[in-house]
Amino acid sequence: MRFLSGVLVIGMGFIATGCVTGRIEEPKYDVIARHGEMEVRAYVPRLLAETVVEGNFERAPSEGFRRIAGFIFGNNKPGKEVAMTAPVEVIPANEKADEKAEKAAKIAMTAPVTQEPSGSGKWTITFTMPSSYTMDSIPRPVDGRVTLRQLPAMKYATLRFGGFNTRANVDAAIARLRDAAAGQGLKLRGEPVYARYNPPWTPWFLRRNEILIEIAE
Repeated sequence: MRFLSGVLVIGMGFIATGCVTGRIEEPKYDVIARHGEMEVRAYVPRLLAETVVEGNFERAPSEGFRRIAGFIFGNNKPGKEVAMTAPVEVIPANEKADEKAEKAAKIAMTAPVTQEPSGSGKWTITFTMPSSYTMDSIPRPVDGRVTLRQLPAMKYATLRFGGFNTRANVDAAIARLRDAAAGQGLKLRGEPVYARYNPPWTPWFLRRNEILIEIAE
């Protein structure tokens, strides 16, 4: 069983990022096959917290991050904090939030966080929740724009690439992944999912990004 490493950081100045990925739980997957730079993965079922935002590719995710960060830091019922551990740490903006964080139950969040198209200038920003939670036991978001969703076991064609998170760079990676999948006779469906793993100040040559596209059975 393999694990995703890292977490998406969506270019926001209000987060601080660490580099101790070994301490966080991550969505489990098996590597079914490797074909050049493409990896075929089978993921286990997982629970997501997500929100849909409008805006361009580079800037829209910041609003989505803020909404879900609010859910993580106690804007939920019954007010339990879902604490993001490394490699991303959300720093509360005021002392009152700090005090609340000390008292709240800590719930380690998994990685990665993803971004995918959601129609006509909209984007879905997604955080994977810890495997210890079910749809019945996870705290409920107070913000109606944040929703919870259960995903079944799924298979993805994936491709890892570096560089800056420009639309041109991402589109080129998507094209490479689609070509690689077609070369292996894989039928894909749905929109590409884009995962970023580094803070915005990371040099381009150290960045890790991934594209995931679901494989149609």
